[in-house]
Amino acid sequence: MNKHRDIDPITLSYLNLQRPLDNRRNIIAFFIFFLDIIGLLPILGEPFSFAFFWPAIIPVGLLHIWAILYVVEPYKFEKSYHLFFGVYGVVNTYIYFLVIQKFLYVNIGVDSRVPFIAGLVLVLGLLVSFQIFNHKMLYSGSYAKLQKNGIKMKLSPILTASSIGYVVAQILISSFMTESIFIIIIITGVAILSLLTAFFSTSLHRYYFIRKNEHIVKKVYPQFGVPKRLRKNG
Repeated sequence: MNKHRDIDPITLSYLNLQRPLDNRRNIIAFFIFFLDIIGLLPILGEPFSFAFFWPAIIPVGLLHIWAILYVVEPYKFEKSYHLFFGVYGVVNTYIYFLVIQKFLYVNIGVDSRVPFIAGLVLVLGLLVSFQIFNHKMLYSGSYAKLQKNGIKMKLSPILTASSIGYVVAQILISSFMTESIFIIIIITGVAILSLLTAFFSTSLHRYYFIRKNEHIVKKVYPQFGVPKRLRKNG
């Protein structure tokens, strides 16, 4: 990207996009491992509960149908992939929230609304914190500096506190509700993975940014969003 010196470095840093085929691989890998195996499988497992099945299966099913576009035609839908991946991050984080709630209410037998309300507030706070972090990293020029100098990324105090606080809060909630080390470990692991899926949700802002600066995107990637059959050199 050194040839695009007429483009603002901050904007250019955010347009360091991966190839459409990498987008396809991400969907296949992340869906199978993070969403289906770690997220949906515990919802479907015993003890089964329709109260958690329907709130999970509907968004997951719709997301799988939507994903077909980016598996079949990743070149043509290169732009909307970022919207899709951001939504995926939100949905996957939500599914992990349901997994934790199922362990608390179905496996353990909690009858208080406090863990549900606390968990919902925590997961919403986590998603918002990552959006703030991403926005700050972009417009402070941190992404540009990282790509130019290879500087190690420093997490903001807000993101660090919210991430640690989210995991610790989930551990404390589960610890107060059960003495089962096995369930506490599972809830802790799911909470930690929620940090990753919440980060994926920042792709929502990238999609908005791409739409706003599409004329610049075309300068950096002239064949952006063009079907594979119409691209030069395949």
